[in-house]
Amino acid sequence: MPWAIGSAIVAVTVALSGCTGSGSVTSTSPAATPASADPVVSARVTDLVAQKMDDYDLRSVIVSIRKGGEDVVTEAFGESLPGVPASTEMHFRNGAVAISYVATALLVLVDEGKVTLDDRLSTWMPEVPHSDQVTLGELARMTSGYPDYVADSDFLHALDANPFRRWTPEELYSIATSKPLVYPPGTNWNYSHTNYILLGLALEKITGTPMSELLQAKVLGPLGLTGTRDSDTPAVPEPALHAYTSERRGYLGLPTETEFVEDSTYWNPSWTITHGAVQTTTIRDLARTAEAVGTGELLSEESHAAQIDTGLRGKTTQVPGCSTCFPQSEVYTYGLGVVMMGDWILQNPMFSGTAAVDAYLPSERATIAVVVTFEPGAFGADGSVRNRATDLFRDLTAIVAPDAVPPTRQ
Repeated sequence: MPWAIGSAIVAVTVALSGCTGSGSVTSTSPAATPASADPVVSARVTDLVAQKMDDYDLRSVIVSIRKGGEDVVTEAFGESLPGVPASTEMHFRNGAVAISYVATALLVLVDEGKVTLDDRLSTWMPEVPHSDQVTLGELARMTSGYPDYVADSDFLHALDANPFRRWTPEELYSIATSKPLVYPPGTNWNYSHTNYILLGLALEKITGTPMSELLQAKVLGPLGLTGTRDSDTPAVPEPALHAYTSERRGYLGLPTETEFVEDSTYWNPSWTITHGAVQTTTIRDLARTAEAVGTGELLSEESHAAQIDTGLRGKTTQVPGCSTCFPQSEVYTYGLGVVMMGDWILQNPMFSGTAAVDAYLPSERATIAVVVTFEPGAFGADGSVRNRATDLFRDLTAIVAPDAVPPTRQ
């Protein structure tokens, strides 16, 4: 659409005019670090972030580290907009962090005796293909076999053509369910957004409650997450952390030598998860979430154990033609709405120019929450970008828990 392309070109000029130079990283919220914080650790974190912002071409970093339930450091670095420093009060999209909320809500309902993980999706959504073969637990663990609509070329073209489009859950899951299952349910694993679209709709039917209200009652409210909210629009509460991306450069036909980013802050994220769970959050809520999910605060011991179970390790395989199928190992294992990397329990969303991690290490009672945005140099010639929040999280673990640095693929 011409208006979308036009706004992108204007955003390129604005974005590039505000790019910070190498070594220009400054902390913008020292007051956010409590007096009880360890000054040595705080200084090491500041030095590391400064180095990695340069290495990874990051525009901004907001980080919160806690240990034993106490703040170690909570600080912001870099800029949100040209001339506007990032701050620890800023709001940003949490993406897949909301997946952990949806899975937790499911497990709360299990603990309440309302459902079981073995209940078939067809009980509530018989119209969905293969729903008589797929359980709620398989949706939550992403072992249902449903393909990922995000891998569909027509969907990707439509998303590039209009990133402000509002998608409905029915539109999204229909793309996936029109295709064959990738494998028989429960026999393998693939990352598929389709699972949490369907699970969210099922939970609404099970409870008779809209997803936003269900999450507020079962998860957000009990955890006191006052900075986390759903919206029916792409709005981000102020102050907003602005994001920039180069991912549409191929669609726009830009030469590879042309440096390009556009402001993607207000792109519509309705395609990312079930409606009612499309959220924004803050760094403090992100850290609180890591602790609560990592300790199973809202769950029975049995349900918490199921959520962080690593039983898929060594039991899944690559499937020809499936780009999101890969063997589970200590590097990455999917539980029920959470990821295990080594001994860390986390989520690590990345889309539309924002990447984040909320992670908890039970043995050390250590929490790392981080969100990053990108400079133009972070993007490849095709507009792709690596999840540098995950990389920065791993870097920070060497300071926070040097004996528990997550493994990487060799």
